[in-house]
Amino acid sequence: MLLFEHRMAERGCLLLWLLPSVLRAQSSGETRSRSMPCQQSPTKVSCKGVGLRKFPKELSQGVKYLELSNNFIQNLSGTYMPGFGQLEYLDVCFNQLEAVSDTTLAQLPQLRFLLLGSNHLDRNYLANGRAFHLLRNIEVLDLSANNLESHMAGWYISNLTRLRMLDLSGNKMTSLLMDIFRSTPRLRELDLSNNYIMEIEKGAFEALEELEVVNLALNSLHCISGFSLTQLRVLNLSHNALELFVSEEAAEPYLLQVLDLSHNRLLYFPELPKAHYLTHLNLSNNLIASLLPGSRHPGEFVLHYKEMARFNRTLRTAAGLTHVADLDLSNNRLQLFPFTFFHSLGSLHSLSLAMNCLQDVAGESLADGTEPSDRSPAPPERANLSVRSLDLHGNAIHVLPRWFFDSLPQLETIDLGSNNLQPCESQGSDRGGNLGGGTCTPFYNVPRLKHLRLCNNNITRLQPYAFNRTSLLSLDLSGNKDLFVPKEALGGLEFSLQKLSLRGNQMDNSKTELPCLDTLKVLDLSGNNLSLLPAGLLCSPLESLDVRNNNLLMLEKLALVSWSHSLKDVSVAGNPFSCCSLAWLDVLQAAGVGVRDVDEALCTYWDESGNFSAKITSSPWWLCPQPKGTSSLALLVVVMSLFFLSSGICCLLKKGQKSPERVGLQSNRVGVLPHHPKREEPAEAKPADSITKV
Repeated sequence: MLLFEHRMAERGCLLLWLLPSVLRAQSSGETRSRSMPCQQSPTKVSCKGVGLRKFPKELSQGVKYLELSNNFIQNLSGTYMPGFGQLEYLDVCFNQLEAVSDTTLAQLPQLRFLLLGSNHLDRNYLANGRAFHLLRNIEVLDLSANNLESHMAGWYISNLTRLRMLDLSGNKMTSLLMDIFRSTPRLRELDLSNNYIMEIEKGAFEALEELEVVNLALNSLHCISGFSLTQLRVLNLSHNALELFVSEEAAEPYLLQVLDLSHNRLLYFPELPKAHYLTHLNLSNNLIASLLPGSRHPGEFVLHYKEMARFNRTLRTAAGLTHVADLDLSNNRLQLFPFTFFHSLGSLHSLSLAMNCLQDVAGESLADGTEPSDRSPAPPERANLSVRSLDLHGNAIHVLPRWFFDSLPQLETIDLGSNNLQPCESQGSDRGGNLGGGTCTPFYNVPRLKHLRLCNNNITRLQPYAFNRTSLLSLDLSGNKDLFVPKEALGGLEFSLQKLSLRGNQMDNSKTELPCLDTLKVLDLSGNNLSLLPAGLLCSPLESLDVRNNNLLMLEKLALVSWSHSLKDVSVAGNPFSCCSLAWLDVLQAAGVGVRDVDEALCTYWDESGNFSAKITSSPWWLCPQPKGTSSLALLVVVMSLFFLSSGICCLLKKGQKSPERVGLQSNRVGVLPHHPKREEPAEAKPADSITKV
């Protein structure tokens, strides 16, 4: 985000930092008006969003800050405001304001901040403008989103000689006339974004010798051919239709620090001679096809402007960008990574060439403008770049040569996602040779590299010790379908790797042979076909584990015990957990581990009537088979019952032998009737919403 946008965000409607964060009634010196729902202190009053339709009158004298935004005030005409002579700050944004009279503004001689954004000041603009001529001390003015056309805006500011900050964004301006800012020579920050500006007349900014920040984003500019604002520090020209940006030669160097030319139609790198203070340059989302000198115009290119003929001096242009630290060239049409172009950018730390058409890298300068016969020549030793963060994702790169990493000795982070790179096996006396004959990329022995993304590269197998002697902290191998990770593949990362992603690789148990990673804290195994967790993980001090969408029936107790002192959170939804084997969930909860998706996770139960699913938090334990100990106890109870029953019958028989007439037995053979114990009552019915039949 540009410095200008950051400042605007801090100011809110334009200068929110002047507003009290919360206006509360305080015990000392504050009173609340009984006739209106405003929050009031001796010098600050907030009537924000209280439904006012007129300017409040019953306020204590001496108020300096007054907020009336988000109401229904339509005019400030003929309003008598006693006691407002000390008012410095007035916010009437988001009302229905359409009329401001001179008699009203004449009562505000100390007013310095006037916020009138999102009103209807296009109505009665002539009379309103005459009233504005009385605002001799205004320093900050917000006229954004008022449907103002160019001449209306010019009339409103035509006599504000002390104005420092002006917001005209979100209006209907189509051009900047030559004398529009003639009466505001002290202007330092200017927001003209989100208009319809197609033309800037020569000299429009000539009177603004103190201007430092300009926002012209979201307009309809096609050409900047005479940029001469040497004092400017921040310029936002993003989201226009620029095909050309040429600066004028000047005796003094440009003070520009931040330049945003993203989302335009630039065909070339902008010409910025003597831009020695530029630190942030955003050229993303343009049509730049080459950074090499003398390159031919794209086939569809037509010379719309005579100034375009000058664009064969790209290297000289880059030579002045000695302080650029952040360069974004993403979403363009570059086909080569031109090391030569970046040689003079000695301060470059962050470089993005993502979403281009890169297939290879060019190490040598092509003085004649022809394409190289050898696409990957080794560059001279002086070609080393100071880049620390490099983004190359979304290209078509098949291989990066060894010298590529040697030329980036400070490289710490590289994103190579969505290319077609295959890691080589580590070279070394004890690690074998370079497999692949130049078709693979050596990611080993890059000592400063800490973060590597290789997602979506169609990698099917990692070679042994592919990252040896590269002390990676994070490695992303997600989105490589059917990836095979043998145990030796991550060799050399046992004591450095802290974050590993193997998400969405559809790997089964046989393809995931992880070594013992002593420092691994974050692991993403989601979107695979694992029924068991890799055994090598038991020694890792995991803090975060994601195993969503696998084939796990349970989480092994041994693993949970190993992680009991380190694990903080897990994600488990999308696994066919058994409802009868959820002891692992109790172990996690007892250890204070957060299950982030516990409400989404389901378990399954099978019986003779079909398959059921339920939330793991309300699993149908009553349908599960009883443990062996419980069955043995039940059998013991039955045996003891039969024993006591038999004893009773024996007693009866003995009595029957002594008194046969009373017992009524016709023989001495005893016939014992079969025992029919009382059938157990069915289990108590459970709520229907806790079990779902599949």
